[in-house]
Amino acid sequence: MAVPGVRVGHAERVGGGWLTGTTVVLAPPGGAVAAVDVRGGGPGTRETDALDPRNLVERVDAVVLTGGSAYGLDSASGVAAWLEEQGRGVPVGPEPGQVVPVVPAACLFDLGRGGDWKARPNAALGRAAVEDAARASTVRVGNSGAGVGAVAGGLKGGVGTAATVLPSGVTVGAVVVVNAVGSFLDPATGALYGELFDGRTNLPSAEQHRRAQERMAAAQRHSGVSPLNTTIAVVATDAVLTKAQAQKLAGTSHDGLARSVRPAHLLHDGDSVFAMATGTHPGGSGSSGSAGSGWQGEESPGSDGLTRIKEVNEVLAAGADVLMRAVVNAALEAESVTVPGGEFLSYRELYGRS
Repeated sequence: MAVPGVRVGHAERVGGGWLTGTTVVLAPPGGAVAAVDVRGGGPGTRETDALDPRNLVERVDAVVLTGGSAYGLDSASGVAAWLEEQGRGVPVGPEPGQVVPVVPAACLFDLGRGGDWKARPNAALGRAAVEDAARASTVRVGNSGAGVGAVAGGLKGGVGTAATVLPSGVTVGAVVVVNAVGSFLDPATGALYGELFDGRTNLPSAEQHRRAQERMAAAQRHSGVSPLNTTIAVVATDAVLTKAQAQKLAGTSHDGLARSVRPAHLLHDGDSVFAMATGTHPGGSGSSGSAGSGWQGEESPGSDGLTRIKEVNEVLAAGADVLMRAVVNAALEAESVTVPGGEFLSYRELYGRS
């Protein structure tokens, strides 16, 4: 991920009945302030209560995005075990190694998509993903990690990323696993919703769109796609944010999902967005004081407080933008896969790259 100090790793299994995986977003040593906003009607999560701004835990060590539905949450145990070995976590005893890593997780539904209903991520796969994050210099996208078995509106989904650097120098980035009941594809034009929102004008031709729709319809008749889905994401920044501000970032970032996947947040989705703030940028939203400084709405904010609000607002708006662009990236980078009894076609195969 483009946010300094935040790393992303994947582990997956494909073939022999498998089509699933796990993605880990690893915070820098010392952790990151984190929050979550869950808007889907059927979420599967672990340790999300710890992220409530009213609760004790201030920082997380990693966030896990995994396939395998609720079974796949086992992968977070492998991540926690690796972190414990590194001495990373909340100190709970007098010895250096007496720590409890904080590893929130969210899962998506991909059970049986590779042919074997019981082929799902476990602790070993989670450990492999965090080890990949620790050594990876770039982020793999498309059919990687938790995106291996992802499907969106009947098309092949996957992992996508995007990032931006704000005028303050603060970086905001996103990694998303798109596995939605809704679609990232506008059925009227064949364009991606996120690109239409961004002003795309070079739309697919009517004939190209007609042929693509025919192929999609034929593939979906045989693929057996379950309506149980979920899009899960992490939006990270190096800005200084409180837990409450991080929770607001998770919430505004959902706007990017709603712009690029329609419909979103349904009863069959478990759409969840995590926010992580490392607070390592020396200026930007941290330049007006500590993370807790600024206007709290009870008194006149003053010039410093207004500057702080403006800078945080820029981060909040950027969260929605980068998540939207990450969904587009996932759609463009996903590749078609053949599964028992059918195939999941990719946008790239049907329409080519934008």
